[in-house]
Amino acid sequence: MSEPPPLVDAHHHVWDLDRRPQPWLDEPGHEPIRRTHTVDDLRRTATRTISGRRLTSTVLVQCVTSVAETRELLALAEQDPLIGAVVGWADLTSPAIGDVLDDLRSGPGGGHLRALRHVVQGEDDPEWLQRHTVERGLRAVRDSGLGYDALIRSDQLPQAIRLAQRLPDLPLVLDHAGKPPVGRALSDWEPKLRALAGSPHVRCKFSGLITEADHRTWTIDDIRPVRDVLLDAFGPDRLMFGSDWPVCVLAGGWNHWAATVEVLLGDCSESEKQAVLSGTATSFYRLSDPTEGPRPCS
Repeated sequence: MSEPPPLVDAHHHVWDLDRRPQPWLDEPGHEPIRRTHTVDDLRRTATRTISGRRLTSTVLVQCVTSVAETRELLALAEQDPLIGAVVGWADLTSPAIGDVLDDLRSGPGGGHLRALRHVVQGEDDPEWLQRHTVERGLRAVRDSGLGYDALIRSDQLPQAIRLAQRLPDLPLVLDHAGKPPVGRALSDWEPKLRALAGSPHVRCKFSGLITEADHRTWTIDDIRPVRDVLLDAFGPDRLMFGSDWPVCVLAGGWNHWAATVEVLLGDCSESEKQAVLSGTATSFYRLSDPTEGPRPCS
C-alpha cells in the first residue's frame, strides 16, 4: 500500500509564555491565543486532510527579535521530527551577523536553520530593507546558504521588489502574500504583488489570509480573488501552503483554513496541488535534502 502524499505546513509558530514573553500578544484582540502553544498542541489541532494529505512536516517561524528564541526553536526542532526547518532571527544590522549565524548553526539543532526573518511590518522606515547595514546582513545570510522570509505589509511591497532586484541570488519568500486587503479592493496590492513575482527566484506563502479578512464574517469568496492573483502571478511551483497557526485561531483555526485551501485548490491538477501543499516548501527549505542550500526557481 503506497504512502499518502506529504503535506507541509510552511509557516507556524510556538511559544511558551512561562519561558519567554511575547509582548505582541498584549495587543487588543489577541486574547484567544494569549497562552502557551506547543508542537503537540499543533498535532492535536491539525487533524483535517487537504486533498487526502495529512500533516507530515512543518516550518517553525520566529516570533520575536531574539537570538535566544531562535536557539530554543532550533533545539526544539532537533527533538521533534515534525519540524523540518526553522526560520530564525538575528540582527541583520550587526557587523557580526556572519559569526552569529555560524554560532547558531553549530549549536543544538543548528542544521535545521534554513532562513532568517525580521518583523519588517513593524518598521516605519519605507527604505528599511534598503539600508546599507541591512543589505550587508542579507548578503551574509545569502553567503551562509540561507534564505530570507519577508514579513511586510502590502504598502511595503516596493521594499521587497527592490530587494529581489538588488539581490537576485538571495532565496526569498514572501510571507502571507504581502498581507493583501482581503474582502476589499485589491487594486493597490495586485500590481505590486505581480511586480515582485516578476523576480523568478521569489516564492510566496499561501498563508495568513484569513486574519487579514474580517475574523468573524470572512468567506471563501473573500479569499478567492487573492488566490486567483497568486496562482496567476507565481504559479503553483512558487506557492507554498502555510497555516500561520496559532495566529489563525483568531479567524477560525488550522482545520478551517485547511478546508478553505482544499476548496480553493479544487480546480488545480494533482501536480499543482503537490507543488503548493509540499513541493515548493520542500525545495525552498530543503526538507528532503539538508545538504543543499535554498534553490532559486529556474
